[in-house]
Amino acid sequence: MEPQEAFQKVQEEMRKHIAGKNEVIELLFIGLLANGHVLLEGVPGVAKTTMSKALADTIQADFKRVQCMPDLRISDIIGDVIMDEKGDIKLKKGPIFTNILLMDELNRSPPKTMSGFLEALEERQVTIGGTDMKLDAPFMAIATQNPLRIEGTEQIPKVLADRFLMKVDVSYPSLEEEEQMLRLKESEETVETKRVLTKEEIVALQKQIKTVTMPPEVSKYITQIVDATRNEMHVVMGASPRSDIAFMLCGKAKAMIEGRKEVSVADIKYLAKPVLSHRIVVRSTGGIGVGGIVDGIVASLG
Repeated sequence: MEPQEAFQKVQEEMRKHIAGKNEVIELLFIGLLANGHVLLEGVPGVAKTTMSKALADTIQADFKRVQCMPDLRISDIIGDVIMDEKGDIKLKKGPIFTNILLMDELNRSPPKTMSGFLEALEERQVTIGGTDMKLDAPFMAIATQNPLRIEGTEQIPKVLADRFLMKVDVSYPSLEEEEQMLRLKESEETVETKRVLTKEEIVALQKQIKTVTMPPEVSKYITQIVDATRNEMHVVMGASPRSDIAFMLCGKAKAMIEGRKEVSVADIKYLAKPVLSHRIVVRSTGGIGVGGIVDGIVASLG
């Protein structure tokens, strides 16, 4: 299946459950094609979990959800070695052994547990009882988080946040979207979600990214925008080199779903906030915010 057709079909099925949020849906699918992980941030009740589940429902793949709590242990995610009633040692696999893993309210987890999640995100494997175990392909983690002002939340360590290709802000719906949401909820029980993509098709699409080229001017623009974060006066810690790779992969995925064989500078500008906002640390910005700083950097580069 061609990338454009795949995206259109997935988008059509997700819209059976989601009112508006077209950009969030697109960025989630870009993350899937780029073989990366996505962090969704927003206040409770803005459909972060619903969108994650809706994406999974369109794919013939395994889906599991972990509700993160202050007492969550890493073994609750990856599994553990246990002794059964006969005294035999057995491996109990955790929910991470799936294709799409939803980590709901990740920043309610203790920092130690969040840090233990690193190996799975970066290396697509986990270590249980001293044994390394590969995760099946495709594997995508979608984590939701509440803004830090919400009671009970913790700061996600930057070393963990950096492993997510993008952080996507999920805002309140417009009046029209909220009204549409009520109509969708009213008819939800009668709506059937079709599974329009197989695991094999997803893996094939992920490999197809290599066929999309990146002109020299786009490569140059990526390095300029990442370097600019390290020299911005309000930024304490700039974006890491992983940002360059994230721009490249997400840019290629965006070009693919639009039927293009080449990444454009416009693609990189579109992806600037999702790729950079969770990777930089800022000082007090007088109300500008991280998004405003990224917008300023993009504007300064022309």
